Amino acid sequence: MPSQAEIREAVTNQIIAALQQGVLPWCKPWSALANTGHPMNAVSGNLYKGVNPLLLQLAADERGYQSRFWATYRQWSSVGGQVKKRPAGVPPGQWGTTIILWKPVTKIEKDKNGNEHEKSFPLLRQYVVFNVEQVEGVAVERFRVHPPAAQGVINYGPAEEVIAATGADIRHLPCDKGCYFLPPRDYIQLPLKSQFETPAAYYDTAFHELTHWSEGRLGWTGSYALGELRAELGAAFLTAAVGIPQADGGLRNVAAYIGSWIEAMQADHRVIFQVSSAAGKACDFILSFSRGQQPDEAAAA
Repeated sequence: MPSQAEIREAVTNQIIAALQQGVLPWCKPWSALANTGHPMNAVSGNLYKGVNPLLLQLAADERGYQSRFWATYRQWSSVGGQVKKRPAGVPPGQWGTTIILWKPVTKIEKDKNGNEHEKSFPLLRQYVVFNVEQVEGVAVERFRVHPPAAQGVINYGPAEEVIAATGADIRHLPCDKGCYFLPPRDYIQLPLKSQFETPAAYYDTAFHELTHWSEGRLGWTGSYALGELRAELGAAFLTAAVGIPQADGGLRNVAAYIGSWIEAMQADHRVIFQVSSAAGKACDFILSFSRGQQPDEAAAA
């Protein structure tokens, strides 16, 4: 069984390899087809969080899976599905996709003076999941991707509701000074919606800046470059949550930061876990305003 350090190193190396090839694991081509989108567990209906959406998206891109639904071997069996036998061309141990489940563990430690202190740390466990496209059975047809009878229209209403509910001070100005969140004055500046190439580009940018807006509210203290990674992941999680497309050209927008991200991950294999977890908390925090939750409780969940 791999150690905690080996698990972190294996995940980090996957993410680094993708970035070095110009692949952003949190970005995926938009599809309006039913059963596509942010990876979801087929049995619980829960969205995968932390580094797992990145790992699952990398596997889906590599193998051409379209469905968002994943589950363990036993979970597929519990709903009447049967995971297909490993193809001859796939090496043993590589038919499934390994994801990470972590839970906080608390232990009591004594300092040099003999005083007891409570210390918490994450315990990582590996699980293997399979996409529904690796599963047989009539019972799992509802999880597959089927061509729609008619092309749907993208509804940007939920995104508008999420943005408005936060109460963030967002100022739209007809200028080319860029997009940014100004912490000292606590406001976000964006160009007019009409200045963006597509509606998707506007909402992706707005969610990016809202993730920055959440930094002080959630106690984020990471570096500037890792703050950009957190904001990129947060925007990806938010667009997926409200069912709108991600903007094209993501690699262009983050090219200047990729080297810093890789360097930080190589120096500390905990980084991608910490940043993806922080992005997930930011997403929950921002969504909490429109979902009637208490923001502080959502951030702590």
